[in-house]
Amino acid sequence: MNVEGLRYARAVSTTKSFSAAARAYGVTQPALSNGIARLEKELGVTLFERSPRGVRPTADGTRILPMIVQALDALDAIVAEARRLTHPAPDTIRMGVSPLIGADLVARAFDAARHLDRPRDLVLREADLTHLRKDLRAGLLDILLVPAVQAMPTFRRRVIAREPVVVIDPADSRTRSAVELRAAADAAYILVPDSCGLTTFTTELFRSHDLALRTYPGEASNYRVLDEWARMGVGAALLPQSKITHDHGSYRSLIQAGTPVEIAYEAVWDNDTPLAADLEDFVAALTRQADGDVSD
Repeated sequence: MNVEGLRYARAVSTTKSFSAAARAYGVTQPALSNGIARLEKELGVTLFERSPRGVRPTADGTRILPMIVQALDALDAIVAEARRLTHPAPDTIRMGVSPLIGADLVARAFDAARHLDRPRDLVLREADLTHLRKDLRAGLLDILLVPAVQAMPTFRRRVIAREPVVVIDPADSRTRSAVELRAAADAAYILVPDSCGLTTFTTELFRSHDLALRTYPGEASNYRVLDEWARMGVGAALLPQSKITHDHGSYRSLIQAGTPVEIAYEAVWDNDTPLAADLEDFVAALTRQADGDVSD
């Protein structure tokens, strides 16, 4: 079976776009489409269907694509372990973090690095997503901890934590009960430059539920200012719960069909480095810590 076709399929599943997946792999869209078509012919099923709303898995694709991801993860783990045996890895892990990543998650990362089979020092860099992604591609960083808002299909990625999202809306301070997303759409939302991932999360959340996002005409410089402006009554805001810096009497948990809306954080790393196998262990430790918190 052609591994390239499997990787193309995973990229389309991740980006929900043939053109975005092709750009990520540096190939033409016809070349990528042909690779997936060959895979589908070999499997005897159609994996994707195109619609006015974009690309989505077919019923067969919904069952098979997670298996493709698992198979590629296993293959990448084999390659990473072989590289660890043949190439010495550096003593440090250079980790880029988005401003939305909280101190508790960073502390977990330090603990995970110290408890690797070969303990590593962790060197941190906080920056906006554009710079972090650029430096990961250039080999200046080894791993990123970022909101799971924009796929990097040629890199390994795994969700390592989630947290609830809340609505700050001083215009609706009569209750602290949870609010449904559709009801929350009545407010006008303050946005920030999309450097930390929060604006992408907000716009995609509304778009994916066919809701219009009403926005305040101005713009806050970062999520901290957004928090302050919402408290002042300039407009409403969506924030991860841990990023509320004031005691808001008007913030409410956000739910969709009765289920809490959460923002996911992921680790993203390159499998083509001597550190790859250690990064795999590092991310696995972070994931176990998150699972332990949920079970508690």
